[in-house]
Amino acid sequence: MKLGAYTAVLHDKPLTETLRVLRELGLDSAEINSGGFLPAPHLPVAEIRASQDARDAYLAQFAAAGITLTALNCNGNPLHPDPEVREKHAQDVRDAIELGALLGVRRVVTMSGLPASDPGGRLPSWSVLPWDSAYLDALDYQWDEVAIPYWKDIQARAADADVKVCIEMHPHNLVYNVGTMERLATEIDATHVGAEMDPSHLFWQGIDPVAAVRRLGSLVYNAAAKDTRINEEAKINGVLDHRHVRVRPDEPDVVPLGGRYTLSRWPKNASWDFVAVGRGHDVPFWTEFLKALREVDPDMAVNIEHEDQELDQIEGLRLAAENLKSAAAQL
Repeated sequence: MKLGAYTAVLHDKPLTETLRVLRELGLDSAEINSGGFLPAPHLPVAEIRASQDARDAYLAQFAAAGITLTALNCNGNPLHPDPEVREKHAQDVRDAIELGALLGVRRVVTMSGLPASDPGGRLPSWSVLPWDSAYLDALDYQWDEVAIPYWKDIQARAADADVKVCIEMHPHNLVYNVGTMERLATEIDATHVGAEMDPSHLFWQGIDPVAAVRRLGSLVYNAAAKDTRINEEAKINGVLDHRHVRVRPDEPDVVPLGGRYTLSRWPKNASWDFVAVGRGHDVPFWTEFLKALREVDPDMAVNIEHEDQELDQIEGLRLAAENLKSAAAQL
């Protein structure tokens, strides 16, 4: 099993320095962004496409640092009803499969995407708990008319390239839990589309990540290490916290998500927060999580994703790495 980090948190640093940071933290795996919501400062796409020499030189940087490039990440919304977002994010997934094959990187991490509720819709629409048949109508359209055709094509491309596409089960996507992951895999006869197991999005839904790994089994291709802390406010507002605030495109802390859309500002007293590994669930939990992943694939890569807003980039990575390594030492 390889323990590493998703390098988006270190996008302000050049690749060589980023790899040095990971190595100093005792990690041996890296996941690099290739598109989607975020830019790709650690991946020279044009050079990689241009020549084998460029690819060899790129991978040599990882080898020199004692780090293995285990995955490309292009999280986005490839099913977005706004064509400005959809066309880029959908192509980014196709490109990541191609780039992964060129580099010998056999894992691409992304999201399933979310369409509008109907053919005329202009914004994504997430229908959960469809107690009203109108929501079932919306889901029928989203799955049958949009998602399944797109993902059948991705499955075919991934199989041809022998690259596994790993879907992060993320709310505000069609695939957000075990049942929806199994549905997609069944509908597209998946052999090269499966799950990236990120516990952070499962915790706040009330899902046990260890049980989820054991249920999905060989459909789990890759994993993230990110924790979630459920706060006291959840007793009042529940986990479906509605108090996010719009961030204008001209604000200094804006995070663009494609087209005219931006990342909303998190509530100050949120029902739950993403935190570094060990700050939401203790090391024994993470040992059980790693054990379940190892049962699926002893060579599984588990990459830290640092989104703890209470810790700076290095402090958060260091704490997560220490706790993750402590968990692995108990296997």
